Amino acid sequence: MYFTDRGIEELVERRGQETVTLEWVAEQLRTFVDVNPEFETPIERFATWLARDDEDDEE
Repeated sequence: MYFTDRGIEELVERRGQETVTLEWVAEQLRTFVDVNPEFETPIERFATWLARDDEDDEE
């Protein structure tokens, strides 16, 4: 188990029943980077990965 799994599990436990938009997620990521600028690069990579995740399925 990765250390981040605990945070992911907490997210699912606390908010697993909620429905959110990608616009809401994007705004949360922007806010997170504003408060934690040292995470700008990992958040950028994560957002890019999410945006392109389905490209591999088309091949």
